[in-house]
Amino acid sequence: MPDNQEPILVRDGPSAYRPPCFKLKHWQWWLLVSLNIFFLLAGQAAAVLLGRFYYDQGGNSTWMATLVQTIAFPIILIPYFFLRSSNGPSTSTSPSFATVSALYFILGVVIAGDNMLYSIGLLYLSASTYSLICATQLAFNAVFSFFINSQKFTALILNSVVVLSLSASLLAVNDDSDAPTGVSKGHYAIGFVTTLGASALYSLLLSVMQLSFQKVLKKETFSVVLEMQFFTSLVATCVSTIGLFASGDWKTLEGEMDGFGTGRVAYVMTLVGTAVAWQVCSVGVVGLIFVVSSLFSNVISTFSLALTPIAAVVVFHDKMNGVKIIALLLALWGFATYIYQNYLDDVKAKKTRNEVNEASNDSNC
Repeated sequence: MPDNQEPILVRDGPSAYRPPCFKLKHWQWWLLVSLNIFFLLAGQAAAVLLGRFYYDQGGNSTWMATLVQTIAFPIILIPYFFLRSSNGPSTSTSPSFATVSALYFILGVVIAGDNMLYSIGLLYLSASTYSLICATQLAFNAVFSFFINSQKFTALILNSVVVLSLSASLLAVNDDSDAPTGVSKGHYAIGFVTTLGASALYSLLLSVMQLSFQKVLKKETFSVVLEMQFFTSLVATCVSTIGLFASGDWKTLEGEMDGFGTGRVAYVMTLVGTAVAWQVCSVGVVGLIFVVSSLFSNVISTFSLALTPIAAVVVFHDKMNGVKIIALLLALWGFATYIYQNYLDDVKAKKTRNEVNEASNDSNC
């Protein structure tokens, strides 16, 4: 493609609409895609590692760990105001304010619960084991997309689901686990179940959100995606804050800060860094949804989870025994087959579009 030609933006919204700010040259488009991929990969890896660091250094409030996952949501306003467009496609039957509010509230509450499950999982698991289990969200996503979003279930997708399930199963029966110091086998099992449940719930949320765009909001522009993320994060933050005070965890925060292994300043910086990292990741997620597609964004997110164990080995010296190495390879295999299936779908879709365009040109002649 020549540098002065605009790339085709494959998005989930109306294909005829493209915001003026995204009429970019080929290299500019790829630069934007690469930047968003970096935000997603770096943000997610940093957030997981900092979350594990918080627990390792003496932090033990799962409500605080849950709160920091969404509390920096105002960062989302940066891309919202810079990249939003005012001339997007509109629908004649927009949902009522009450409907949208109820949707965002329910999703926000569920997100808060999902974040709590993730926090409990990371409390009892090493960063590498946690990330490998989280990678199963791609398998759950395929299953929920089949039932909720009518997405086809091919042999390659089935292979991906089976392989990722085997990867998680290996970690479940791994006797030589590298659970954090002081974590019993019972707590390890709790961590495994909650992380697996959180991954399933997250995948269900993605499918429900996609259905919401189609059936309730009836559009999926960049602004609408960001608005949903902003308001659901606001609700999730409120729920987490209520939980923090209702549980009494807030009373222990000062003592937790004083007893933090690397000091009070490091305690604050860890929480701030975790919060910012999650939102940097979120910006990358919504950026890829807008510039490429929601499917591509989810796949890159899952790929990050498969790479995080390597970072955990470097940062925390997590033990990578034979079982975990096999689980990692299986996760990468499942990821690769999922990617390949979507590559085939993309090639088929492009071929169909070309045939339609050629038929249209012939009829005009």
